[in-house]
Amino acid sequence: MSVNSYREDEFQRNVSKRETLVRLYSYLFAYKKKIGVVLGIMAVTIAVALVNPLFIERAVNVYVANGDMKGLMGLGITALALNGIWLAGVKLRTIMMAEISNEIVLKIREELYTHIQSLGLRFFDGRPTGKILARVIGDVNSLKDMMSDSVTTLIPDAVTILAVVTIMVIKSPPLAMSAIATLPILLAGMYAVMILGHGRWQVVRKKTSNINAFSHENFSGIRVVQSFGAEKESMDTFGRILDEHQRSFVRAVRLGDAFGPTIDFTWGMGGFLLYYIGIRILGMGQTQVGTFLAFATYLSMFWSPIRNLASLYNKIVNNLSGAERIFDILDTEPELTDSPDAVELPLAEGRVEFDHVTFAYPDEPDREVIQDICFHIRPGETIALVGPTGAGKSTIINLLARFYDVTSGEIRVDGYPIRKVTMESLHRQMGIMTQENYMFTGTIADNIRYGKLDASDEEVEWAARTVGAHDFIMKTEKGYETPIQSGSGLSAGQRQLIAFARTLIARPRILILDEATSSIDTHTELVVQKGIRALLAGRTSFVIAHRLSTIRGADRIFVVDNKRILEEGTHEELLERRGEYYELYRAQFGI
Repeated sequence: MSVNSYREDEFQRNVSKRETLVRLYSYLFAYKKKIGVVLGIMAVTIAVALVNPLFIERAVNVYVANGDMKGLMGLGITALALNGIWLAGVKLRTIMMAEISNEIVLKIREELYTHIQSLGLRFFDGRPTGKILARVIGDVNSLKDMMSDSVTTLIPDAVTILAVVTIMVIKSPPLAMSAIATLPILLAGMYAVMILGHGRWQVVRKKTSNINAFSHENFSGIRVVQSFGAEKESMDTFGRILDEHQRSFVRAVRLGDAFGPTIDFTWGMGGFLLYYIGIRILGMGQTQVGTFLAFATYLSMFWSPIRNLASLYNKIVNNLSGAERIFDILDTEPELTDSPDAVELPLAEGRVEFDHVTFAYPDEPDREVIQDICFHIRPGETIALVGPTGAGKSTIINLLARFYDVTSGEIRVDGYPIRKVTMESLHRQMGIMTQENYMFTGTIADNIRYGKLDASDEEVEWAARTVGAHDFIMKTEKGYETPIQSGSGLSAGQRQLIAFARTLIARPRILILDEATSSIDTHTELVVQKGIRALLAGRTSFVIAHRLSTIRGADRIFVVDNKRILEEGTHEELLERRGEYYELYRAQFGI
């Protein structure tokens, strides 16, 4: 199967920008009432802003011209009171929209996280964890200011521009036309940013994702890096990835930064035309000083929102790529879902059947991993799977757990085809242990209780005692409440014992041990054998092991190779046959 690494940019489907924006802004509809209040506050603040130039016009043309200081004072007090309301309104609307945008970002992140958890193993196998984290964290964070500004900037500034133009046209059409004559230059610049800038910001997002992927991979494997003295090589690689990101970022920002001077130029030209036409063509006699000052103020009120909208537009062009990457994941359909007629799997007895099962990965349909596998497992049997690496042992287990769907054939549990039962009810009755037993940040008790979140302290201790973990746990600093981080401070064997306890406390009906004792030394293995027997007792169990000494007591041993089950029988029966198992046993024990 193809794997995307930090060395290559992620593939992303091309979608309509309009469709993405509509989908993104649809999240605002859930807050209609709050946004309605915000819009009401905006209406008041916009109205106050629009009458300010009229105050200036009246102050100069009426009160100053007539020397009416009392009237001028009254007008000033009125303007001061209204602008106090404006200031409070702007502050309140900003706070309310910040709350709304944070709630939307939280909702999107939860939706994304929940959806990612529903995706199959192929999704995770095909990309580094760091690239997934980049979407859950960085891309989602980029939407916060964009959502807030889209309401607090787009709506009031757009309304302000329309209102200002209307007022200017009513008061003096020639002056109004002179003020907005350079607007086509700005629109051309915005179009260029839309066409060129969006693609550049998409590249920046992908390069950021590559940085996250490499950092996560490198720090996860820091012991290997340090043990081989590869710090310099790692830094060199990191430097190359940073250089790629820097070049893409500079290329994107350069276009956005060029837009600022375009706004300043059009604003300046608009001001020049206003004064030129107002003074040289119309003449000061036709335009009162107060009206002219009001127009100059309206000109500022016209171009200042345009500057804000241009900045918002740049932000949208930048962050739209983040929204596209989020929706790209949300639109990824889970490969495995419950069928419409799926039923709950009842408490399982543990009977398992593989009926002519064949499997190949969907992107490599001609390369079968296993071929025509057939077997029947009785409840409570312990089945060992042995064979060379890559023979298909783990594939059999993954198909039973329905991490993948079979290409042909059928798997049944207690007579129920597993494709016809809900995955939640199937997984609830399975306990799966691998050689990579991850320890979550928390206490030892927390990690054991992960198998049954409502387990009591007594159940936690019972599980630990049963698998032989209690003694070493009590020797730690705080016993069961000893904090651990990703298993640090514990040996591989100790982590394995905690994982055994975590599996046991879940009381699964079907148990899968995939190389589960590979990290345990011989002495620890002897200690834990009693716990393993307790774990296997009364359960249908599948054990994958390279150490043949660990599976001698299995009810049946399947020898898997060449995509098939070549032999099956007990340890003694297979040795007597002197076939594949016999040769494996001889090679391992030097007989």
